[in-house]
Amino acid sequence: MSGARAGLAGGARAGLAGGARAGLAGGAGTLPPRVVVVSRRSELEELLARHGTRAAAEWYLRERGRDLAAVVDRHEARQAALTAVAAAVPTDWRRGAVDRDDLPRFLFGPEDVVVAVGPDGLVANVAKYLAGQPVVGVDPEPGRNAGVLVRHRAAALTELLPAVVAGAAPVRTRTMVRAALDDGQELVGLNEVYVGHLSHQSARYVLTAPAEGRARRERHSSSGVVVGSGTGATGWCASIARDRTGAPRPPAPEEAALCWYVREAWPSPVTGATLTAGRLDATDRLELSVESDGLVTFADGLETDRLTLDWGQRLTVSVAPRRLALVE
Repeated sequence: MSGARAGLAGGARAGLAGGARAGLAGGAGTLPPRVVVVSRRSELEELLARHGTRAAAEWYLRERGRDLAAVVDRHEARQAALTAVAAAVPTDWRRGAVDRDDLPRFLFGPEDVVVAVGPDGLVANVAKYLAGQPVVGVDPEPGRNAGVLVRHRAAALTELLPAVVAGAAPVRTRTMVRAALDDGQELVGLNEVYVGHLSHQSARYVLTAPAEGRARRERHSSSGVVVGSGTGATGWCASIARDRTGAPRPPAPEEAALCWYVREAWPSPVTGATLTAGRLDATDRLELSVESDGLVTFADGLETDRLTLDWGQRLTVSVAPRRLALVE
């Protein structure tokens, strides 16, 4: 249910976000901007939470042929980036911080500037909880990340943050995916939305998709459906499409279009395997009518923030009305 709440709350805030951006740019806001730093626990912090001491963590890694020093180096690089970001925030601005695991419970304000410090996926994780707030992706380990969404170094934020608030920084919007249930619950994702069984069992549903100018329907038993944006077309969708003959051309990140793929459709006397990939333009809809229990939908790998689909429910996936505002 947390995904549904996030989606509905984000939609309610959407109308406020555009006005807030204009207010900040024009200096008319009643509150100073707030910089919210989003991060995730480092591998070292996760190891210490599990094993208690650094010595125990070192033994655990050594037994598996790994070196704690490399883990410590990545942790220190992350900490250095977080320190530099904190130092770049003007002293009269407000500040906030949130861990990735707490995003479903964090309330972003319309005047926030979001700074994601971590890998590219962290920007995708936070995007679904925003309603137009600008996002600055900071790469704490240049060379380890692709840098598709985390394009900035921490040292650049001293000049970049005031430019963002003044409306002088280049911002490019990216298309997102929306999944909506027939009971009003919804969630959005930046890279992709997955629909399938909670475990490794087959998902059963009837899929309705636009194809060749008309709607086609097919009953499926499959490993689930992935619907991705142009941003996600370089990730999970790319790995699926790589082995597909005649797969649809992925859209550009700013294009109001999506690509979708059925994973491992099983042909049988009652299920088909021909309607397994396609493209959704701005007004198109992909519809799944659920025919088995235990199905879920979640976005961008956040499995804990999901919607549960019951037998007979209908899920519609389309281009989201919200878009990510990514500072270039």
